[in-house]
Amino acid sequence: MADQVTANARRGSSFLRIAIALQTLTIFLQTVSAGLLLTSSYGETLHSIGARVMYGASMLYVLAAVLAWKPGGSSPRPVLHASGFLALASAQVALGIAHVPPVHLPLGVLMFGLSVLALSRR
Repeated sequence: MADQVTANARRGSSFLRIAIALQTLTIFLQTVSAGLLLTSSYGETLHSIGARVMYGASMLYVLAAVLAWKPGGSSPRPVLHASGFLALASAQVALGIAHVPPVHLPLGVLMFGLSVLALSRR
């Protein structure tokens, strides 16, 4: 029984690390597409698609945190971090749609930094 709990915790932790890495990668790719947004005709399309993918990665992070916590028996703290990150992602998407670059851009930088920090802690 204890071996199964340990195996579940390891799997949950691995899934959580993968989810955070995916989120970090999608945010980084959003910076690239933001540059393309300023310099090419297809940049807006790439940035829009990337926003959806980044938001999905943030939702996956929440799911991975819940799965690592409940069945795996780890701390609930990553669930709070993931939920907070999803709230930031929601604000980021809303600010992007509303075309508020003075807040949208710094929030994106903050999100990338927080995501790298979360990844380094796992």
